[in-house]
Amino acid sequence: MPTFSLSLPDEAATERLGTTLAARLRPRDLVALEGGLGAGKTTLARAILRAASGDPGLIVPSPTFTLVEVYEMPRASFWHFDLYRLEEPEQVFELGWEEARADGVALVEWAERLGTLLPHDRLTVRLAIEGEGRRATLEGDRRLVED
Repeated sequence: MPTFSLSLPDEAATERLGTTLAARLRPRDLVALEGGLGAGKTTLARAILRAASGDPGLIVPSPTFTLVEVYEMPRASFWHFDLYRLEEPEQVFELGWEEARADGVALVEWAERLGTLLPHDRLTVRLAIEGEGRRATLEGDRRLVED
């Protein structure tokens, strides 16, 4: 699986990565966002959603308490999941998981909470705090990782 790593020195760099990914995402794609608290998962998801909508001012609340937010975009429905509060992987089915996977684009924070339900056909973005910025490591679908 192709892997690519890049430094994100500031929020603008994270937003640029989100814009690049948004342009490449298609229905049935899954982006697994991994990293500790404060690593930038929600920031990247917001950037992807704003770029996909064409609206830089799009309100994108963190789905920490709702667990999922759905955005109807011109190319597809984007499903923004936050699975931090998920107690069992199977609970994801109550959130519209099958619908999201059938014809939407899924952005999944805390994707590792899915355990064996996490599909192999995905892009994993691991975010880590690095100095005053972040480091993003992308692994998965060649179309999404390589320039």
